Amino acid sequence: MSKKLLSVKNLVVSYATGGGLFSASKKILNAVDDISFDVAEGEVVGLVGESGSGKTTSGRAVIGLAPISSGEIFFESKKINGLSRREFMPYRKQIQMVFQDPFASLDPRMKVGKIISEPIDIHFKMTSVEKSKRIANLLELVGLESDFANRYPHEFSGGQRQRIGIARALAVEPKFLICDEPVSALDVSVQASIINLLEDLKESLNLSMLFIAHDLAVVEHISDRILVMTKGKIVEEGLSEKVIANPKHPYTRSLIDAVPVF
Repeated sequence: MSKKLLSVKNLVVSYATGGGLFSASKKILNAVDDISFDVAEGEVVGLVGESGSGKTTSGRAVIGLAPISSGEIFFESKKINGLSRREFMPYRKQIQMVFQDPFASLDPRMKVGKIISEPIDIHFKMTSVEKSKRIANLLELVGLESDFANRYPHEFSGGQRQRIGIARALAVEPKFLICDEPVSALDVSVQASIINLLEDLKESLNLSMLFIAHDLAVVEHISDRILVMTKGKIVEEGLSEKVIANPKHPYTRSLIDAVPVF
């Protein structure tokens, strides 16, 4: 058994809802409601559920982008929630995120080289020559030409932009990637190439991943284990092939039944 890289214990993320001009009453909504899970070194765990299930909020909480109401998050056995921004910085380097929308996640005013170099500038001290070489290597690693560094995001297709986003996430040599619906905004014809790229990177770089998606067929393809989430709770988990072949929860069955058959 590989050792645990990430451990999430009894995570709750709550938001106040209601109230307003004619009502002062507010209700507390648990977007993530007391969930626990682990990700081992070199493992891909799929987190699947419909929109509003809490899966994206869970991923954002792990990386510090969503406020945690209660619970604990451990990375390499060290508790990382509740740290100051400065204390969290070394862990922020180790945990990176690939965002859902490649059109919105890249600054249109920046050239690709600058986009990829931003995290490098924060976490490393490199000469301009070293940085240029690093950017070129990253672009080639994700299947793009090195001279793309001198172009702007609008010059690329959705699939190419997502590859740029992946290159940016890999720029600081993370151990753990949170992939938040990384193919849902892409054409079906492009989705497989991005999934294959992530699988190749997982093997070549020994990456661990939390792969968030609503499409069970996509999650099944890339994940070692699957967590099924609905209404803020994890209702089923297990090895991918076992969850697909023999679902225990009615919601999991409904997700399987929704997968198109060709």
